[in-house]
Amino acid sequence: MDERQLHGIDACVFDAYGTLFDFNSAAGALRDELGDDWQRLSDLWRLKQLQYTWLRGLAQHHADFWQVTGDALDYALATLRIGRTDLRERLMQLYLRLDTYPEVPAMLRVLKNRGMKLAILSNGTPAMLAAVVGNASLEGVFDAVLSVEEVGVYKPHPAVYGLAASRLGIAPSRICFLSSNGWDAFSAKAFGFQVVWCNRFGQVPERIPAAPDGEIIDLSALPDMLGR
Repeated sequence: MDERQLHGIDACVFDAYGTLFDFNSAAGALRDELGDDWQRLSDLWRLKQLQYTWLRGLAQHHADFWQVTGDALDYALATLRIGRTDLRERLMQLYLRLDTYPEVPAMLRVLKNRGMKLAILSNGTPAMLAAVVGNASLEGVFDAVLSVEEVGVYKPHPAVYGLAASRLGIAPSRICFLSSNGWDAFSAKAFGFQVVWCNRFGQVPERIPAAPDGEIIDLSALPDMLGR
């Protein structure tokens, strides 16, 4: 992993799902009922969720992330021929209580104690983000929890990344953006952030502009990269 030092960073802005919060934990909580289908369901749910954000953005048919998440789950359940409506409602509620990745709370405490500004920038709705942040007992940790609903379009539209810079009052070049999604990390770098790709899933680099400044396998390495 490329853990080079970053300089001149005044704020860290985190993607939520897959970066701070484990989207697999929703289906994983029902693995006893879903059996061998739980991981396939989780993978397809996540894939269609992202695809629907991009398709809606291109078609200019915006709907909020709660609807998109439900539509994606319906597609995944239908594809795997899982017809139980009770599972659908339980999975949606579990999405509001996703687990954090193990290293996240300690990493955030270190950065907060250093005086670093912290924010979330996510496709999630304000209500969805408030729920997962509250469930993780992270209230008061972030200086801002920002939803794409403020601009009415999903990542990777530049207006989304611009929201973080404008709300924090910090130039993009002095913001470190963190995402586990390669497409998000590369697009945020093209916007002008300093970017660390948290490549949790061992993805190969994207073939889009522009390459992140560093790559790590989880967020525990982040404090040392910032050199404060």
